[in-house]
Amino acid sequence: MRIHHDWTALPPDARGASIAMGNFDGVHLGHRSVIDLARNACAAPLGVLTFEPHPREYFQPDAPPFRLMNAESRANRLARLQVEQLYELPFDAVLAGLSPEEFARQVLSQGLGVRHVTVGADFCFGRKRSGDVRVLTRLGHELGFDVTVAPLIGDGQNEYSSTAIRTALTEGRMRDAERMLGHWHRIDGEVIHGEKRGRELGYPTANMAVDGLHLPKLGVYAVLVDVLTGPEQGSYKGVASLGVRPMFGRNQPNLESFIFDFDASLYGEHLSVALVEYLRPEQKFDGLPALIAQMDRDSARAREILSSR
Repeated sequence: MRIHHDWTALPPDARGASIAMGNFDGVHLGHRSVIDLARNACAAPLGVLTFEPHPREYFQPDAPPFRLMNAESRANRLARLQVEQLYELPFDAVLAGLSPEEFARQVLSQGLGVRHVTVGADFCFGRKRSGDVRVLTRLGHELGFDVTVAPLIGDGQNEYSSTAIRTALTEGRMRDAERMLGHWHRIDGEVIHGEKRGRELGYPTANMAVDGLHLPKLGVYAVLVDVLTGPEQGSYKGVASLGVRPMFGRNQPNLESFIFDFDASLYGEHLSVALVEYLRPEQKFDGLPALIAQMDRDSARAREILSSR
């Protein structure tokens, strides 16, 4: 998958796609339906047009973190869906200031040269969200590209939405989140240096930052770990702690993954960690022996949960 960060001066082979357009936070089953309609709309490369940062982050920079995915995780998920061209446009004052007509003409028609655009039924665009699917359809007719409006989908009772998924994650209901996402909720990123306490305890961990993300329920999880870069690339099983490490004081939240039967350095490599099942909340123990004994139990439980995966 090729990633583009501008809509101007694109090479000819990056233009003329059938695109799905939206924020795609979580890339849940509702988003999948939009992407699949774009895939089947016409004989053209499949593209996704999205924005970075998320427009909500741009307009409300001091709001609590809400994103299910960072840009890296979203790109990894879209690549798994065989998206060929990802247009990850910078959402800034210039883009925010374009009217619907200017956006359709300058970005979609002149910049990307799109052949087809697919959006969800609730999609809005342009300055002050003044354009909707009816406006987009009219502009597409005027500018020479077709538009498909994807209906909102759900499980028969509720529509799939990022809000519902965030609620499930907050409550530790990982399987409910997976049902709406169509995949395990994952945290992707670079392995960073920590305080290396895990190695001293016999549980060396790969530490990852979770800044800017909506955090699932803090605690210990059974996890599936994909090492995406470096000589140890592959899929592994493990147990992870998401939280502030109360045993060692109050800290910035992060994700610490212990990979079973693994002994290699991963500093600087990129991982994708799937949170499969919530095991227990964080807690403070009366000494390191009690902590290690609990970590042994957590590992055994995670191995049991993941044994069929």
